[in-house]
Amino acid sequence: MTITYTLIKHRGENRILLLFDYDVKKTARLKENTDARWSKTHKGWHIADTAPNRTACKLPPTDIIANTANIDIKILQKSKAALQNPTPTLPTILPTIFTDSNNERRIELLFDKRNQLLQLAVKKIKAVKWNSVKACWHIACTRVSFEELCSLTAGIAHVDKKQLSKQLHKIKTLQQSTADAQKRSTPKSSVLLHAISHYNLQLLQTTMEHLQLKGYSTSTQKTYRNEIAVFLQTLKNIKADSLVTEDIRKYIHNCIHKQQLSENTIHSRLNALKFVYEQVLGHERFFVEIPRPKKHLQLPKVLGEEELRRLFASPKNLKHKAILFVAYSAGLRVSEVINLRLQDIDRERKQLFIHCSKGKKDRYVKLSPMVLDVLEQYYKMSDVKPENFLFEGPEKGKPYTARSAQQIFSDARKKAGILKSLSFHNLRHSFATHLLEKGVDVIFIKEILGHFNIETTQRYLHVKKEFLINIESPLDDLYRNVPQKQR
Repeated sequence: MTITYTLIKHRGENRILLLFDYDVKKTARLKENTDARWSKTHKGWHIADTAPNRTACKLPPTDIIANTANIDIKILQKSKAALQNPTPTLPTILPTIFTDSNNERRIELLFDKRNQLLQLAVKKIKAVKWNSVKACWHIACTRVSFEELCSLTAGIAHVDKKQLSKQLHKIKTLQQSTADAQKRSTPKSSVLLHAISHYNLQLLQTTMEHLQLKGYSTSTQKTYRNEIAVFLQTLKNIKADSLVTEDIRKYIHNCIHKQQLSENTIHSRLNALKFVYEQVLGHERFFVEIPRPKKHLQLPKVLGEEELRRLFASPKNLKHKAILFVAYSAGLRVSEVINLRLQDIDRERKQLFIHCSKGKKDRYVKLSPMVLDVLEQYYKMSDVKPENFLFEGPEKGKPYTARSAQQIFSDARKKAGILKSLSFHNLRHSFATHLLEKGVDVIFIKEILGHFNIETTQRYLHVKKEFLINIESPLDDLYRNVPQKQR
């Protein structure tokens, strides 16, 4: 058995700390033959720092190591030169970063699991977890958790920080480069402000205040701000309130034919300018003579029932499975799923309460008994129980991000072998279409989905498969009675 001896100060007294793996016989002999006492702070037995004890522990005499308390010493140290350049004899803990099944970054602790003393120290770390697949202990990737690791293993093991430092530096560099790339690719209205005249800049500020007073969403405010800023930049020193309808008409024509902006962008810009001229400047019916480009009618893509079964069977993580089940079972948007709170689940009435969704609209949707069962299993099996949001992210009390939920869908789709180009929102499309195919009235589906306009819901009528199945192709009729050889 290897014993490591360390000089310590215990309650103002010089002592010798003995560190060794737990052994009943060794401990009994130590207590019988010495004044050994147990230290909760150092997590080990310690004896008086006397000349006989130093000789028994093969430690240098007192004059060689004066004022060297709390320095780890090798068992077989024999000279002053060896003391000045000590060779580490403590077991090593190698912390490395990995990502767990919840997409949470953690610190894996690699060390000799046969060291019982070290095992006990690691178990005392708050929120430490055991990964049965990797057969390792792991802690949160935070400064607090790492400092706690170093504190609890001080004098027991050496924490090798080199690899962890390299990993953290690499992650920080990657995050910085990603942020820089986003700044380059995403046009900010603030970049355009320098090219806007002082007069028009005041109009932009007034418009933003008006949007806030009317309670428009943050997303709409950001979109309008960008579209208006682009428009005001083109005016240069021309005052925006001096323009007439024909001027705006020519500007929109330029956006379509010269700038070749998409129909959706043109509609977005028209909406923003309409708000400025009619809501802020008070020019009534200012846009009534400006035609809007016809939007491309995009039919929603729908997953078949067998594809959905494969999709739901793909995730092994119960939390990921629950997210997909909830989204499809009630036709929810990704933002509605991640913002669900524990208090929004009504078990008695089998309902989910959707709070302040798109258009600041509340609604109730049905809670499937099967989904309720999945959610109860997910809650029961969770190591860290959600306290506020039903699906919490790595940061306690904060919701799961939309990007993470979309990534869960993407991974499940690929694993299920579904080749269609789909997104998380296609679960909502599939829900609505399947309800129609089961004979549910489109008016009820409109309310379930939270649509403002029935025309939005009626898109699903175009993909209802019965319409296609019941219409026979004239090609089939042409060759119905013709023998196979003559075709």
